[in-house]
Amino acid sequence: MKQKYLPGKDSRTVYYLNHNYWWDGLIPLYLNERFFKQKARAIMEDIQMKEYGFFSRIGAFSINLKNPKSAIRSLRYAVESMKRDRSCLFIFPEGKIVPVTGRTSEFMRGLGWLYQQMEDIDFVPIAIHIDQTKNSKPDLYISVGESVNLDNSLDKNKLTEKLKSILDQELVDLSNQLYHVHS
Repeated sequence: MKQKYLPGKDSRTVYYLNHNYWWDGLIPLYLNERFFKQKARAIMEDIQMKEYGFFSRIGAFSINLKNPKSAIRSLRYAVESMKRDRSCLFIFPEGKIVPVTGRTSEFMRGLGWLYQQMEDIDFVPIAIHIDQTKNSKPDLYISVGESVNLDNSLDKNKLTEKLKSILDQELVDLSNQLYHVHS
């Protein structure tokens, strides 16, 4: 694991991750227990939450991506949850599992909206790569980026694009490190 960000004792953090495998939802639990040690919550699509109800017992709450009014309620709940001391939120802004390509797919607009709503909150990209080619068991590689500092006056779409490009670069850097690609 490569880690550029470690929360301070008073940090509140939104971690945003790429989503390539169904078990990605367990990685935040591991990262928080082992490294971050914050009061963790996670946003999970309501359909998946119904299928994997145990996630609600470990801090996940649902979002209905097909109903904009309901989605905004969930995002507002996320903002409120970040007012707790040492709180953190894990979000997969792609909103679905996507094939591994070395870059993220389109982000849902909620991440940019959250960035606009939250002051004094660190936004940190986390790149995940699982390699199943070397062993019979998969190898997990994680790169925790630095806290992002963007112009909060940008509209939510521009913020979302910038946050996406930062995570994409984190994924490229991780891939280059794993496969020793030199530019």
